[in-house]
Amino acid sequence: MASKWSKYDDSIRSLCNTIKSNSGVARAILNESGEEYTDRDVDLLRTYVKRLKNRDDESYDGLNRITDEMNVDNRNLKHIWVKTQEASGFFKNPNYDDGSFDFERDIDFDSTVKKYFEDWVSEEVAISVPKESPCLFDRLVYTDAHIGMDVDSDGFSLYSGKWDEEEIMARLKAMVDYTIQMQKSRMLLIHDLGDFMDGYDGKTTRGGHHLPQNMDNQKAFDIGFKFKASLIDMLHRHYDAIHVVNICNDNHSGSFGYIVNSAVKSYCDVRYPNKIQITNQRKFIDHYTFFNRTFVLTHGKDGKNMKFGFKPKLDPVQIEKIKNYIDENELPRTNVEFSKGDSHQWLFDLTSSTAFEYQNFGALSVPSDWVKTNFKNTASMFTVINYYNDQKSINNYIFKKQK
Repeated sequence: MASKWSKYDDSIRSLCNTIKSNSGVARAILNESGEEYTDRDVDLLRTYVKRLKNRDDESYDGLNRITDEMNVDNRNLKHIWVKTQEASGFFKNPNYDDGSFDFERDIDFDSTVKKYFEDWVSEEVAISVPKESPCLFDRLVYTDAHIGMDVDSDGFSLYSGKWDEEEIMARLKAMVDYTIQMQKSRMLLIHDLGDFMDGYDGKTTRGGHHLPQNMDNQKAFDIGFKFKASLIDMLHRHYDAIHVVNICNDNHSGSFGYIVNSAVKSYCDVRYPNKIQITNQRKFIDHYTFFNRTFVLTHGKDGKNMKFGFKPKLDPVQIEKIKNYIDENELPRTNVEFSKGDSHQWLFDLTSSTAFEYQNFGALSVPSDWVKTNFKNTASMFTVINYYNDQKSINNYIFKKQK
């Protein structure tokens, strides 16, 4: 039985010569049809476009012909073993869908970005800090937002909790308000230290650890994009420049976190050219220098190799590892701050090493059911720091524990 989309085959082939995105082709076809359509229609047609491209590829012709004759959806066959009287062959199926992340299939980026551009209204700059302020820059640090995490999936958690869109956006507003309240300069650094998204398809970066989720991938993407785009939209009026670093090598968020951050970077590049600078850090550890400070940033645990990450409390092994990084990269031995998330604890060690400060930042999200059961109902928070030539002021915002 032919697909209902097959009547568009010629139009799809023609559009594919000028439009590279499967999503773009699908939308162009549906717009030309003149009929009303939903996001679900876009998803279905986008998948059909992708399959049509594969069918048209000569290298796939034999495999596609065989699966068509068998009346089998070739996306369900990982390998194909063809036997005839003359010979036999074992082939890996290039059309096989193993359920792994497919950006074009699973994320409707176009409609999300379009929605924010339609809703946005430009506002006048509202910088209240004089240019001659002694503060060099402000720094907002948050980590472990775990968007999509279900903290009470069955209603029988040891401690009840809420981590949905309403709660996430309420914390965003508190973060923006407090940053403006603590503002002492006209330049802002924003450091997101990782695990911004909780997982993809209910799994961590490594795929083997199942996670309870309270929203699907599309919803999680929308909320993550809304959070980060809104953070910039609300703060840009109060600063001359904003520099953002997002950790994208972590044990929960991984590629999904990178895609959300990459989408926000594209959005800001268009909306705020030359004012908002965003770096999406894909290295496990990387460093950045602002004025007389060097920030060495990491989530604390990577997406592939580390079973145990950096500990909340420094020990000789960790000191040596960090000092080796400083030496290998020829960083200064003064005013170096090693900042991490992962542990969901706020612990600053400013004196154990003379080469660097060791900074654990608390989680923005509420604790998961696993944390509450194995440890306790921990507090969540974010931090704003004001930097001067030789000193800094550390300001923590701690949310009330949920009951």
